[in-house]
Amino acid sequence: MNKKSTAPKKQPPQPSKVTGGQGEQLSFLPPPPFCPTWPKRGTLADRALGMLMDGKLIDHPEFLERTQSWRLGAVIFTLRCLGWPIETIDVPSPTEDCPDRVIALYRLDGKYTAQALAQMNGGAL
Repeated sequence: MNKKSTAPKKQPPQPSKVTGGQGEQLSFLPPPPFCPTWPKRGTLADRALGMLMDGKLIDHPEFLERTQSWRLGAVIFTLRCLGWPIETIDVPSPTEDCPDRVIALYRLDGKYTAQALAQMNGGAL
């Protein structure tokens, strides 16, 4: 008496972001001050930050091509630990073998690039 369930298979939740009027999450708390630490020169984190500060969206294939490193996720984690507010954009990218596949694009908002450059030069915006 083993009956198989005919209930539909549950699908994983789709990625979403809670955003406000300006595309940022609303909060009643003031944002933390922006004062990141710069990565050591010549490291993968430094190279990734340079790409992000140039306004590029970085994905794994581009990072691999430019740095010969497949460690983009670890590099982004390092930059976030240093205080850089790098955004992740989840992009559905299904394949035949993995229909729920999602890839990540990383970006740094231009306002943070401007603030970081101003701080580096000893001035404020």
